[in-house]
Parts: sequence; C-alpha cells; structure tokens
Amino acid sequence: MKWFDNTALSLVIIGAINWLLVGIFRFDLVAFLFGNLSWMSRIIYTIVGLCGLYLFSLFGRIHSMSES
Repeated sequence: MKWFDNTALSLVIIGAINWLLVGIFRFDLVAFLFGNLSWMSRIIYTIVGLCGLYLFSLFGRIHSMSES
C-alpha cells in the first residue's frame, strides 16, 4: 500500500500547488489544461479530493507507528 500512499500524497501536493496558483495569480492550471469544469477537469478535481480524504487515514497510521 506504500505506492498508493505515495501516489495519493503526490496528487494532493499537485492539487495544493494548483490552489496556490489560484490564490496568488488567479490562475487555475487544471481549468487551463482541460477546460473550465469540463468532464476531465471534474474527474481530476474528484480524484485529488478523494486522495485528500484518503490521507486522513495517514494521521492514524503515523500515530500508531509512533506508539510502537
């Protein structure tokens, strides 16, 4: 499952960089590349959001590893 954790973390970091661009420059890279709320950009936003929700489990796993 480590590969999935790394993939999810990478996608969330890319999503965070996109939000940084939106916040500072008002430039949405996903919308620029795939269209403003096209089906492809909506899929990308959904995948990044699901990866972010999945990474909530990382908190529990880190806590359980530190207690061992």
